[in-house]
Amino acid sequence: MARTHDVAVVGAGPAGLAAAVEAAEAGLDVALVDGAAQPGGQYWRHYDERHARPDDRDGHHGWPVFTGLRERLRAERSAGRVRYLPGRQVYLVTRDEAGAFTLRTTASLGEPEADAAGEVTARTLILCTGGYDRQLPVPGWDLPGVMTAGGVQALLKGHRVLAGRRAVVAGTGPFLLPVATGLARAGASVEAVAEANGTLGWLRDPVGAASVPGKAVEAAQYAALMARHRIPYRTRTVVTRILGQDRVEAVRISRVDRDGRPAGPVKEIAADLVALGWGFTPSLELALMLGADTRKDVDGSLVVAVDGFQRSSVEGVYVAGEATGVGGAVLATQEGRLSALALARSLGRPAVPGRMGRLRAAIGRGRRFAAAMHRTYAVPSAWTEWLEERTLVCRCEEVSYGDLRRAHDDLGAHDPRTLKMLARPGMGWCQGRVCGFATAGIAACLNRRETTAEDLRPLSTRSLAAPVTLGELAALDRSRDAQDDQ
Repeated sequence: MARTHDVAVVGAGPAGLAAAVEAAEAGLDVALVDGAAQPGGQYWRHYDERHARPDDRDGHHGWPVFTGLRERLRAERSAGRVRYLPGRQVYLVTRDEAGAFTLRTTASLGEPEADAAGEVTARTLILCTGGYDRQLPVPGWDLPGVMTAGGVQALLKGHRVLAGRRAVVAGTGPFLLPVATGLARAGASVEAVAEANGTLGWLRDPVGAASVPGKAVEAAQYAALMARHRIPYRTRTVVTRILGQDRVEAVRISRVDRDGRPAGPVKEIAADLVALGWGFTPSLELALMLGADTRKDVDGSLVVAVDGFQRSSVEGVYVAGEATGVGGAVLATQEGRLSALALARSLGRPAVPGRMGRLRAAIGRGRRFAAAMHRTYAVPSAWTEWLEERTLVCRCEEVSYGDLRRAHDDLGAHDPRTLKMLARPGMGWCQGRVCGFATAGIAACLNRRETTAEDLRPLSTRSLAAPVTLGELAALDRSRDAQDDQ
């Protein structure tokens, strides 16, 4: 008979690692499922641990926190309290009549571990699914040499690969700084960092800005690195066009006003790499699959609504990290710890007085800081004015901005769901992960209103959370038939 764990934790980034070790140390039987070959997630992505070098910690903030969590994970795994399943993606979650969850997984790597069974059963869940780069279309963004900022950094951290030699980093938010300085330290010439917003937005919320003092130290460190490598930092500036024939050759940047409308001279900069980053989009496939309530966060993203103990609206399902609102690794780690402690208490395990209270207070400060950051580095409201009729919005299905306009004007597609049905954005390989946020924003703009949670939800919901083979789907059907016969 299949083993039923007390809790299954999905994701081994900062939140998932913290949740797994806290739950195991509280006496719970834990399954930790992660799509990567080694723990750390995107934030602590690093070179293959079997061939690590002393300098592999370079470019990582909070590295001692990660190594501490990794050692605790190894200890709990050796003690038999954690079943660690790397190289597995959860593509479907179901719940039986007794309330137990079944996670159906597929291999994300060529050689998954022998212990990595296709199904994992658990009484409760902690979803720590993280997020990915949010993108806005711009003319020429489909040229080779245009990458997400996170993708550029992942190549550096995980594979020691430099994506280009002459780079422009553009978008908004503090994440642009580690990407730019990482490229410079690896030998690239960073021609400019184009930040769409000003930096004085912090003054509108001084309490939120001061909620996490350590962030000011990080900012000062990055400012020093930017100065050392002589990287130009241009505020209220965006990339309005990417130029090239078979690959990126140059970009055009323009000064913009507070809303993002071009309002200044245009400058052309030669480049072979453009790293674009507009914040992050939470991965919500599994939470939405289970019917969890959602809300629109300060940064405009759809996130899972949780209470003060990381509980979602679905009984037995806790959510921690970026899926509850993008706020960084420190906040994600704190939420992961709190979710595990709250879950352990709900299952009758003893709780240390005051520990959860201190975590909740720290999470409150982290959320205030995140809100201040999102207000300072907001997606410009007039970003659709950069687009041209032929600008691709959905690259999988080759849907242009003009296609969306015509579906709206001629066919009455006044909401993202109808736009998706009639013009096909989000119907391709990525299932809206790249174009979903942009499509929802375009739909709202065409109707002269702000984006709502109802706009974002249809482009965040997916029947399967990861690509699977036909053989796996057929096996799933046979499994259901066998259950019906019993």
